[in-house]
Amino acid sequence: MCIWTNAGRIAVLAVASAAAVLSGCEKYGAGRSGSFPVVDIVTSAGTIRAELWHDKAPQTVANFLQYVDEGFYDNTIFHRCFVGSLVQGGGLTPDWKEKPARAPIRNEADSGLRNVRGTLAMARKGPAHSATCQFFINTGDNAKLDHEDSTDAGWGYCVFGQVISGMEVVDAIEQAPTVGSEKAGRPAKPVVIKSIRRVGGPKPAAAKAKAGSKG
Repeated sequence: MCIWTNAGRIAVLAVASAAAVLSGCEKYGAGRSGSFPVVDIVTSAGTIRAELWHDKAPQTVANFLQYVDEGFYDNTIFHRCFVGSLVQGGGLTPDWKEKPARAPIRNEADSGLRNVRGTLAMARKGPAHSATCQFFINTGDNAKLDHEDSTDAGWGYCVFGQVISGMEVVDAIEQAPTVGSEKAGRPAKPVVIKSIRRVGGPKPAAAKAKAGSKG
């Protein structure tokens, strides 16, 4: 049986995961009922519930929710898994084809939020302001991904929310056996994101593409 679908392992991971997420919630003021948009990330390994911090990353949350409302994430996958670091997904289909995305948005990594365990952040390419649809969930504290300066390398990766339940599912996903180079983190059998849907909270303003973008 594949480890990321093992119910026994998920149950064991739940206790430690809940404690770690609670620590992060207290730090950033998450868990305020009704204050933030909440989404369910329904995967083939279980459901992850996340709270989105539109007060700290308004453009990022609006962009993410636009993709959610369009059903963009339905039947995408977690295509990168690094134990103790992160799981990334939201842009590729199960047959490893990249979905066309909208124009990139401004990177709000300078908000002061940090890439700690349990937080959601936007994936990007080399340029600082190149994030579109792909996101990742930190499974460890990743200070190297935080905002440091105004260079492309130092701008960091924008945190925009945090898992509030189902972190044990995330922990199971990151344990998926991988193939190819260790650097690629490609799971042999990627977990499918069946859907992402709003389940509560206010609706933030519409997303804006970064200045100079087309599309």
